Order: sequence, then structure tokens, then C-alpha cells
Amino acid sequence: MGNALIIAEHRDGKLKSVSLPAFTFAKDYAGKTGGEFHILVMGHNLGSVVEEASCYGAAKVHVADNEGLGPYLAESHAAVAAKVAQDSGAEVVAATSTAMAKDLLPRLSAKLGAGMASDILGFNDQGYFQRPVWAGNAIVDTEITTPVKVVSIRGTEFEPAQKGTSGGDKADVAVDVDFGSLRKRFLSFEEIKSERPELTEAAVIVSGGRGTKGEEGFKLIEQLADLFNAAIGATRSAVDAGWVPNDLQVGQTGKMVAPDLYFAIGISGAIQHLAGMKSSKVIVAINKDEEAPIFNVSDYGLVADLFKAVPELIEGIKKAKG
Repeated sequence: MGNALIIAEHRDGKLKSVSLPAFTFAKDYAGKTGGEFHILVMGHNLGSVVEEASCYGAAKVHVADNEGLGPYLAESHAAVAAKVAQDSGAEVVAATSTAMAKDLLPRLSAKLGAGMASDILGFNDQGYFQRPVWAGNAIVDTEITTPVKVVSIRGTEFEPAQKGTSGGDKADVAVDVDFGSLRKRFLSFEEIKSERPELTEAAVIVSGGRGTKGEEGFKLIEQLADLFNAAIGATRSAVDAGWVPNDLQVGQTGKMVAPDLYFAIGISGAIQHLAGMKSSKVIVAINKDEEAPIFNVSDYGLVADLFKAVPELIEGIKKAKG
């Protein structure tokens, strides 16, 4: 009987929605193993975050509230998480596969002497974790034989946990970290401010690829996104060309997304990109190559020159909105 401990992410006093699929995973895991679902929240001035986290059915919310944990650093957060994992009897420690988790979990795994599996899609009755290989073209069953297991979960594969009423115990964590001895120091955080939704949390995403032919082409992407209050995404080729910032990259080496509606504009559909967005509920593709792989996963496909089709689509949507 092992407990499942989820490391929750938060920002500006609010729980990030990317953590909700991890809560669902933990509930399922604890239900199968007969253990409990726990949440760990680390940071500073966590009152509102803790109250929100307690509404998702966890038996216990561990609260590591310390000024030194205010800025995220893997070195300090991993030390705290390792102590909580040991004290809480966690059999599995997990987080949604985000930039923070990819930085934190390997260090935590080393501290715990635990085996780790990344980007898991599920787990079976034999205790194996399913994870994708070869850009999602195959799924393998992965066994972790260490007493404690560390996993990152692919958030697009689990339904977000539903918020309920506040409940469960709240346990304060004694933060025993010598912050002065840390090899790293937090200096500043240069935030890219945008009025658009965050890519991993958006209901609608409009993505552009090599077919946009540059920054001018991405202006069409922006105009279409404006009509839906959508996030903007991009392929690796568009990012590598310098047309858009790399934080907009969707794909195997970018961000995994699963919005309600995904527009793939001028995107051929390389397997690395498909790995990051094929779980979207509805996919609309526009590409002038009728044999482009993107049409194999799209719900609606238009074979057309995007520089003609997208302006027509924009005008049609504007007329429909009145």
C-alpha cells in the first residue's frame, strides 16, 4: 500500500491548471494500490494556493512555506520534496511534465535513489507505467523496481481533476535547507508578458509552421488567434528560423497541448510535432500539399494556399460574429 505524492505548480497565488491531470493520475494510482493521494505545495505566502489545492480530494496537503522557496530552484525544491516523499510514505512521486518538472524530477529521483519514467500515459494492474517512444509511434510498458518511483505524467492523457469543497489535512513542512550553501542563486525572472492564454492551458490554439514563410505570415496566425482569444503555437522549424520565440514551440521537444480546437496552418505534420498536439479534441489543418501527414490526424482539412485561405477564413468568422 503506497501513497501517491503530487508536486503542484502555482503562480501568482493560484494553482496552475497543468497540475490537475496529475491529481487525477494520483487518485487512480492510490485507488489501485490502496494508498492515499497527497499534494505538496512549495513556495512562499501559499495561503490561497493551499486552500485551493485542498479542494481536489487529497488526503493531505503538505505545505512547505518559506521565503527561501519563493523563487523556484531545483536544488532547494528537490531537497524539500525528497524529505516530504520519505516522511509521507510515498510510493510514487509525480508531477505533470512541464518545464519545471523536467528540471526538478531527475534531481529528486537521484536524491531518493528512485527509478524514473517520463511522460507516462497511464499504468496497468501489473504496476507497469505506459510511456511513448519513437515520437509516440509505439507505447511501452515500463517497470520501475525501486521502492520509490518518480514519474512525470503527460497532462494531455488524463482528465483534469474536478474541484470540490475544501477538505483533507494540511501539514506544515519543516524546511531544513541551508539556502546560503546552495550553488545557485536566483537573480531575476524576465517574464514574457502576453494577454493571450498560456499555451498549455488554452482552449484554442492557432499554430503556424514553415509554410507561413516568416514573420509576415505569422501576422495571419495572430489575426486568426485574436478572433478566438487563442494561444499561438509554432513548429520547431518556425522557432529555429527565429520567426517566433521558442516558448511557443509545440511538439516532442516543445510543449504538449490538447486544446478543444487546434489550427495547424502551413504545418506539414512531422511526427515530432504530431507528438505534441495529436490529443487535441478537434484539429483543423490548412496546407497546400494534399499529401501532408497533418491531414492524417486532422478532423477538418483544407488543401489550399494559406495566404489565400486564412484571410478568407478571418473575414468569414468576422461576418459570422456580426
